[in-house]
Amino acid sequence: MNFHFYKYQGTGNDFVIADNRDRKIKLSQAQVAFLCDRRFGIGADGLMLLEPADGYDFKMVYYNSDGNESTMCGNGGRCITAFAKKLGVIGDEATFLAIDGPHHATIDKQGTVHLAMQDVHHIAAKSDHSILNTGSPHYVTWVDDVEQTDVFTTGRSIRNGDSFQPKGINVNFVQVLDGSIKVRTYERGVEDETLSCGTGVTASAIATTKNNTGKFDIAIQTPGGKLRVAFNKSAPDSATDVILTGPATLVYEGNIELE
Repeated sequence: MNFHFYKYQGTGNDFVIADNRDRKIKLSQAQVAFLCDRRFGIGADGLMLLEPADGYDFKMVYYNSDGNESTMCGNGGRCITAFAKKLGVIGDEATFLAIDGPHHATIDKQGTVHLAMQDVHHIAAKSDHSILNTGSPHYVTWVDDVEQTDVFTTGRSIRNGDSFQPKGINVNFVQVLDGSIKVRTYERGVEDETLSCGTGVTASAIATTKNNTGKFDIAIQTPGGKLRVAFNKSAPDSATDVILTGPATLVYEGNIELE
């Protein structure tokens, strides 16, 4: 089977995307894993299909690089919005359906995508970490020097902790700077550090405000580039009006044969 694809990246978080509005693409777990393989396939952190959905501009179907359908991906949501504009499915804004529910997104004149994320209804705050769900479950912990942190080893250990089984959890390491934060993330399903994680930086920004309330707009540096997360906290353990902002870039378009 000839598979036509587009490769996108959002601050280094990269994706294989295909137009499945005719619903003819049917991929097995092994095929998705092959396409995402960086040595034998195209190479990506995940794969997305753009599909039709009644009442919405499109539906986002997302798979991790291990081939399993996954929870929400924030950078993926921004990239598939840019892809939908390239296809002519949308103009400069979209309302689409993802696994965690509806999302609204806009694209500004610079091509930056502003994605509305789900509200956060509960933050389990501990002395050294917080746990919250921003469309995907995240563990957020703070470090003095994120560059010197062993993200792979420590992240994998936390991700596989007994209390987070059977599905595991994404793990974020956050260094607080003057007016911004640095974030590195270990992602389940990828089972490695990614250059950026949209739901992860969203969780990190919200968790870093701790018991404070008010309106926030936080600049974030990831290994793959810069993002912003804006939100409102009327109570310490929740967040609303959450917007993830950043670039979404087409890398290339191509074809590959699938068995």
